[in-house]
Amino acid sequence: MTESLATVAYLGAAILFILSLGGLSHPETARRGNLLGMLGMGLAVLVTVFGPRVSSSGVVAIVIALVLGGGIGLYAAKRVKMTQMPELVALMHSLVGLAACLVGFASYIDTSHPLQGAERAIHAGEVYIGILIGAVTFSGSLVAFGKLNGRIGGKPLLLPGRHLLNLLGLVVVVALGCWFVQTASLGLGMLALLVMTAIALLFGIHMVMAIGGADMPVVVSMLNSYSGWAAAATGFMLGNDLLIVTGALVGSSGAILSYIMCQAMNRSFISVIAGGFGSGAPAPTGQAGAAPQGEVVAISAADTAELLREAKRVVIVPGYGMAVAQAQHTVNEITRTLRERGVEVRFAIHPVAGRMPGHMNVLLAEAKLPYDIVLEMDEINDDFPDTDVAMVIGANDIVNPAAQDDPTSPIAGMPVLEVWKARQSVVMKRSMATGYAGVDNPLFYKDNNRMLFGDAKQMLDEVLATLKSGV
Repeated sequence: MTESLATVAYLGAAILFILSLGGLSHPETARRGNLLGMLGMGLAVLVTVFGPRVSSSGVVAIVIALVLGGGIGLYAAKRVKMTQMPELVALMHSLVGLAACLVGFASYIDTSHPLQGAERAIHAGEVYIGILIGAVTFSGSLVAFGKLNGRIGGKPLLLPGRHLLNLLGLVVVVALGCWFVQTASLGLGMLALLVMTAIALLFGIHMVMAIGGADMPVVVSMLNSYSGWAAAATGFMLGNDLLIVTGALVGSSGAILSYIMCQAMNRSFISVIAGGFGSGAPAPTGQAGAAPQGEVVAISAADTAELLREAKRVVIVPGYGMAVAQAQHTVNEITRTLRERGVEVRFAIHPVAGRMPGHMNVLLAEAKLPYDIVLEMDEINDDFPDTDVAMVIGANDIVNPAAQDDPTSPIAGMPVLEVWKARQSVVMKRSMATGYAGVDNPLFYKDNNRMLFGDAKQMLDEVLATLKSGV
């Protein structure tokens, strides 16, 4: 394959990637977007493997690597449950970061094409930045993986003087970078790279460890952006235009998504990186922000079914509890049953519901919910006063009225779904435990709210059975 033909194929792959991102912007076109992305990646891999830069002997090794990697990916795709998707995404981000580090070191020690002067300095800068971003992405994503699967607690690790430590690390990294670009000694340059890599790995760990559980959806999006920039840096190191374009697409789209999610939580990106939100520390009794006083009113599955049966308009708010219980298919059955009875059923999706961007949309799409009844927060929030029953399934912080009513609350100012404005709200939870942000929810104590305690799947199965029985 000639160089010009490979360039044309890369351009086609880049166009497919752009169309893929456009398709992923809406649930109705998400499948098509995924397909276009797969086609683009398949084309890019084939052109690279059989392109002019790979020798015939190298093709064999690459094909073996493709078979092994593809086999592992296929196994993971079949074995991983939908509830495990957030940690899988974080793990994939870590692999992108690791690849950027390995390519950077390999590119630095490669002396087959010696460079001189400004060209050498530019390449050294590409290597340094690529390894830096890759190391931060690698270690940070591994910590995020541990937090998402529960092996590491969601409570933030707030070291004394943590901001000063980060600043000192940044100063050392910049100083080493300036020296690395100027030095011509391979051994001294490698020492600078190793020291910088160690600092970057520690920074990635410290950064994500300091971020509380409530900010984890933003962290996943942020790491997605980092992995894109790591891929772009790899493209510069290898002189591969497609990697540069693809990495820039992923990096910029991830950054935009992180900004949107920060807006949805009324938090700045800097405050997320600074960490601390979601520490779970309760407010002292008697002070502002203390736990609400009152009693909750429990409800049975049968009574919940009766409320739904008598309602004309129902809004369902899914949360991470639905994902854990894998109750999305039962929710779909309840929705279908109610709609057959003439009940208007819609879904309200908060931007940060779950543990990763679009988590609830993915689950509802898997259950084959109609896309036209799945609405974003801004589209449905004004409709709650006209709603007969608002049913919250395993969500907590995203329906917390303290965000509007209590200026001392850790989630004060965060846009939330105003389910308490419905005629009746039903919250499904296993217990009265706080949400991921670690703050109590006054919704539970309101006069028009009822608590349906128990496993979401089991309770919803009982609700469905009662609805179908007509009792």
